[in-house]
Amino acid sequence: MTIIADQICILMLFCILLYSGNGICASLYDYSATTKARRNYISNMFCLILSVHFHGTLVILYIMYKRVIMWKRTSINQCLAEPRRAHYGGGLIVNPEFNRGTEGWTAFGQAAIREATSKEGNKYIVAHSRTNPLDSFSQKVQLEKGKLYSFSAWIQVSRGSDTVAAVFKTSDGKLIDAGKVLAKHGCWSLLKGGLAANFTSLVEILFESKNAEMEIWADSVSLQPFTKEQWRSHQDKSINKERKRKVRFQLTSANKTALEGAVVSVTQIKSDFPFGCGMNNYILTSTEYQNWFASRFKYTTFTNQMKWYSTEKIQGEENYTIADAMLQFCEKNGISVRGHNIFWDNSKQQPSWVKKLSPEELREAAAKRINSVTSRYAGKLIAWDVVNENLHFRFFEDNLGENASAEFYRIAHQLDPNTIMFLNEYNTIELAADKESNAVNYKKKIDEILSYPGNAGMSLGIGMQGHFSSDQPDIAYMRSVLDILGSTGLPIWLTEVDVDIGPNQSQYLEEILREAYAHPAVKGIISFSGPAIAGFKVMPLADKDFKNTPAGDVVDKLLAEWKSRALEATTDMKGFFEFSLFHGDYNLTLKHPVTHALTSISFKVTKHRPQRTMHVQIVD
Repeated sequence: MTIIADQICILMLFCILLYSGNGICASLYDYSATTKARRNYISNMFCLILSVHFHGTLVILYIMYKRVIMWKRTSINQCLAEPRRAHYGGGLIVNPEFNRGTEGWTAFGQAAIREATSKEGNKYIVAHSRTNPLDSFSQKVQLEKGKLYSFSAWIQVSRGSDTVAAVFKTSDGKLIDAGKVLAKHGCWSLLKGGLAANFTSLVEILFESKNAEMEIWADSVSLQPFTKEQWRSHQDKSINKERKRKVRFQLTSANKTALEGAVVSVTQIKSDFPFGCGMNNYILTSTEYQNWFASRFKYTTFTNQMKWYSTEKIQGEENYTIADAMLQFCEKNGISVRGHNIFWDNSKQQPSWVKKLSPEELREAAAKRINSVTSRYAGKLIAWDVVNENLHFRFFEDNLGENASAEFYRIAHQLDPNTIMFLNEYNTIELAADKESNAVNYKKKIDEILSYPGNAGMSLGIGMQGHFSSDQPDIAYMRSVLDILGSTGLPIWLTEVDVDIGPNQSQYLEEILREAYAHPAVKGIISFSGPAIAGFKVMPLADKDFKNTPAGDVVDKLLAEWKSRALEATTDMKGFFEFSLFHGDYNLTLKHPVTHALTSISFKVTKHRPQRTMHVQIVD
């Protein structure tokens, strides 16, 4: 494996031997993927476990070796000349890097397998003589119900390029999608996926390529299990790193001497993380709805009121009255709005008159639409869903040509250059089996848009709707998709989160929201829900009397959890005090230790501001 930059770090941790069966190294999670469009560092960690006696007590010594791999700026769909080491040392996989030939691996279907070696001496496995998509190499592993599995492998094909999928075949013959990658010839691409096991079974890991004439090559295959407790620890660690920051203050008097014993109170007044809720036009007629919304949320998306079929029901008769009034309410209450949407690529979601237009007439009508709505709200929105669901549907591509979406993004960006232009799709994180909106196709569409003339430098965003069924969400697969798309460097928002009606709706909602909030690549969340009286039927957050539903309790619980509670401290002998705070705006009240005079200041905590000591001088 080629290492561009090596750095060896040794971390020694001592712990009393516990019979948990899970080493500390197994509890770490690698969020990395190799598609970054900027300079990055990735860590591969290896553990050496030794036992020693310390004052008569058996102690485990973990020595963690850390390889730091660096690479330079490349395209979004990056692949490497040589594969990296297997994540987690391969986890459950036997012979993950094929250093022992094909030991532990068998041919599946009509394929034959062999070991191959690159010019640099790297060994890998090859599936050849394939006649069916699933003809490949395989290995059987035991999955346990309740565990979450992270899967990865480095993949190459013998010529051209093709999508290669990892598939888990259960003992009863069911095929479960675990992840996909666009594999190419001449370089290695990382396939990353996952599975939350709701069954205990022996499964066979397979690789699928629709083009059976290609060979599939693989190296550094890994399947790492995590307990739910370990998974939650990943989230907690990530939240502490990504959403919080330690802030240190020093208080001094006018003569610059330290103030010992001053009482300090800190209150958060605003969160920096955008967590919002959908909004519809019922808010214009209900004071209760207005109060309910404004007291909880500072971000929103209008459910239908900006869409083409709402603003131009009759050709040539535009009416923005409702959208304007809703935006005015939001501006009055300090609520930021995502624009949803300029176009919808689903033929069934067009104004009725649009479906009757010829291609040239449609081109003219679409030009009028994008100029009208984008210019009207330019500078007033934080985002635009430019072409909704253009991975599943292609109404405009079929009528205006393959570059229709990319052209719309170009025009929207020109009209509103300071607003982030989003793609917005469903089933990217919700359903691994969806063939249209998986991470591979999402990245292809991103490349198409950004490579279109005039789109270089555009602020593009990744929208994942998050319409989950009533079944258990596959949080492991969700995390792997966030890893892959997050590695593009583009901001990710969950834009329309809800969970279908079912006995575990509120539990699953909390799992989804917690996973999203904890992920480093997620920059905002909008729940497509609201009070039942406003017509939110799938997942109402409040009933007709504006009392919380179980889903509403989850949202309120998490909003409170992800906000710093009121804190109080006393300065030490050098006048210092320190807090760990969520990013956001704060009020600080200081009580002088002698005069008891109160001083108030405001400050902001952000991730990107360098950590430093804030010095506060109090006039005696």
